Amino acid sequence: MILASVPDNRQSPGMIPTTRPAPLRIGPVQLPGWVLLAPIAGYCDLSFRLVARSCGGVSLACTDLLCPEGVLRENKRSMELAATCPEDSPLAMQLYGADPEKLCDAARWAVDHGAAIIDINMGCPVDKITKRNGGSALLCRVSTTLAMVEKIVQTVKNVPVTAKLRLGWDDRRMVAPFLANRLEQLGIAAITIHGRTTEMRFTGSVRLDGIAAVVAAVQKIPVIGNGDITSPAKADEMMRVTRCRGVMVGRGALSAPWLLRDIDHYLRTGELLPPPSIEQKCRWMCDHFYNLLRFRNERVAVCEFRKRISWYSKHMQPCREFKEAIRTINSRQDFDQAVATFLDRRTREYTAMPFDEEPIETPLSDAAKTPVLNLAGI
Repeated sequence: MILASVPDNRQSPGMIPTTRPAPLRIGPVQLPGWVLLAPIAGYCDLSFRLVARSCGGVSLACTDLLCPEGVLRENKRSMELAATCPEDSPLAMQLYGADPEKLCDAARWAVDHGAAIIDINMGCPVDKITKRNGGSALLCRVSTTLAMVEKIVQTVKNVPVTAKLRLGWDDRRMVAPFLANRLEQLGIAAITIHGRTTEMRFTGSVRLDGIAAVVAAVQKIPVIGNGDITSPAKADEMMRVTRCRGVMVGRGALSAPWLLRDIDHYLRTGELLPPPSIEQKCRWMCDHFYNLLRFRNERVAVCEFRKRISWYSKHMQPCREFKEAIRTINSRQDFDQAVATFLDRRTREYTAMPFDEEPIETPLSDAAKTPVLNLAGI
């Protein structure tokens, strides 16, 4: 299973690599490709997942971390994090914690509310998670963790259970290869491995050799590489060097939700897609804002975009005035006006640039005004 590395898109069709891994299969769930959207805490809610899916290339997306107690009580915040809809498929729901009984009950709840896959978080390095013995703290208690996983797998026998790990707590406790091997024996259907330790957080470079060691430790289940996937070339490198079966894209997608589309196309064809136009990027950004209106409310959409514009603007330069306008919005009308002013200025300043796309429409369509929404059963 080797993906040939292609430096650019100037090659002839005969030079496109012909040897590729088969699309991912996780237990009984057949995915269309190799690229997954990571469960980034605080960012990958339903509104953003739908934008990434509409860009293309997303074979599987995952919810934010779900607290078992929260989903079992069906409190407001947990229902917002677990919210899904028919367009949001296939979907994995990620659970965290260390209480086997609560995790088993939460896994049953997730299956009943739209989860095609149950994912157990064993990689979150954030203190508020690890201090409750969840996330990557599970790497420090291997025997207890394995016993817990066995119960969860037996609880949801007809739905695949996966695990997302880090390499270990620190360089002295690199347990991921051993743990992955044992997890496979217990029935875990796939492993996602972030190539850093808990101690590293998000500093330093992802360790491809560590991911490769996890790949070598399992027999049949797919291993998905995660960390520093910011371009098609990075995804290709990870798959070639580590021989992982797929890649999970995290922070790189926050400023460029079309990144998964670009990676998927590159892995299929060996060609690099041209970057989307500023107008298309604006259209996707507006979809995100109006998804927030659709699934949440105007106040949430406004507050969220005051922060999210810093991500989107990384690929929409020059846009200093636009960034400042979005940071001060107070309503949907303010957002619409800021976008219209930005695009109008671009049209006037870059009249020599080709532009054959239809004008962006920001008002809600009739379909968006009356969404079919499954707020996790509520």
